[in-house]
Amino acid sequence: MTAADLFGANLVAMVTPMNPDGSISTEGVTSLVDHLITTGADGLVVAGTTGESPTLTDAETTQLIKAVATQATGRAKVVAGIGTYDTASSIRRAQEAEAAGADALLLVTPYYSKPTQAGVIAHCRAVAHATTLPVMLYDVPHRTGLALDPATITELATHPRIQAIKDAKGDLAEAMTVMATTDLAYYCGIDDLNLPYLAAGATGLVSVTGNLTATPNADLIQAIRTGDLDTARAIHVSQIPVTAALTTASQGAANSKAALAELGIIPHPSVRLPLVEGQPGSILALAV
Repeated sequence: MTAADLFGANLVAMVTPMNPDGSISTEGVTSLVDHLITTGADGLVVAGTTGESPTLTDAETTQLIKAVATQATGRAKVVAGIGTYDTASSIRRAQEAEAAGADALLLVTPYYSKPTQAGVIAHCRAVAHATTLPVMLYDVPHRTGLALDPATITELATHPRIQAIKDAKGDLAEAMTVMATTDLAYYCGIDDLNLPYLAAGATGLVSVTGNLTATPNADLIQAIRTGDLDTARAIHVSQIPVTAALTTASQGAANSKAALAELGIIPHPSVRLPLVEGQPGSILALAV
């Protein structure tokens, strides 16, 4: 079974639709899942950074995974974000995600406590041992303050359930080296770099802009797979304004929700503090 079979290839870092009072919008979740799958997503990352995971309680995370898994059954893989800076908590969340119907796990490096690489290896192995689900590591040092060393990635790749990595580090040379020396599937986690990562051999994308651009992302993946680099470059260039509008003016979750609400895909652009809502009407105008 390939990584695309386990995780999908065109993954979206899904926002968590919320009501104005901050509660999770069941209507919004259902509508968004249908929108993403209909427009080309074959994997949904739930309760990740873009899903405002730091503000979700354990109960809300389980509720969200269940709702997405129920709506996406047979149509897209559901990858649940379960990583924290506490190994025991991460194990519990992993087991709850498995019980809630997740197909795979997204495991971010422990943040804030900044353990040694040996500690990171022990943490990731412990979580991977805790369920039967495949694991995608998440390397995002600008958020966690802790990068995965290449030797650490190579070591973790020997675990039978650690099968992929979402690379938001942006070191393409390192990524190409690890891809050449391990069986890990690489997923680009920086929308500005989707084209070069795919061209270098990445399996797919975990895209923030995919909340609105799942179709061109799918077309980009297909163009690379068929060796049509001219088309791939044209698609990438066409998406530069969208990426800039969604990820540079403010936080991607807030901007994506503002655009999705403007399009009527989710009822409200609500986010939880410390995020603040994107400006209605401004995001789509910048993306044109």
